[in-house]
Amino acid sequence: MINQPRGKEIHVIADNLSAHKSQPVKDVLAAHPKVHLHFTPTYSSWLNQVELWFAKIERDVIARGVFTSVSDLKRKLMKYIRLYNQAPRTVKWKYFDPSRRITSTSDVTVH
Repeated sequence: MINQPRGKEIHVIADNLSAHKSQPVKDVLAAHPKVHLHFTPTYSSWLNQVELWFAKIERDVIARGVFTSVSDLKRKLMKYIRLYNQAPRTVKWKYFDPSRRITSTSDVTVH
C-alpha cells in the first residue's frame, strides 16, 4: 500500500481533527509501523507561525533584495537567519478563552 525507500520512515503532520485519530487510521498505522502521525497543538496553529516567519523573510530580505544568483540569494538568506537567531524569541502557546472552543455540541458541529 505505501511505497517508500527501504529503511526509511514517513512522518505526516496533521491537525487534531478527530478523523485523523479514527480506528481506520489507527489500523493503517498499525499495519505500517514506519508511518508516524504528528499532530499540531490543539486550539493553536504553529503553521501560522511558520507562515509569519516566511512572510517576514519575504518582506525583510527577498522583496528588498538584489540577487545576482541562487547562491547569492542563499548566502543573504542564511546571513539574515543567523542575525535573527542571535536574539531568538520563544513562542508560548496559550488558549485564553475556553468559551470559544469548538465542542461536539457547538453550532458548527451540530448537523
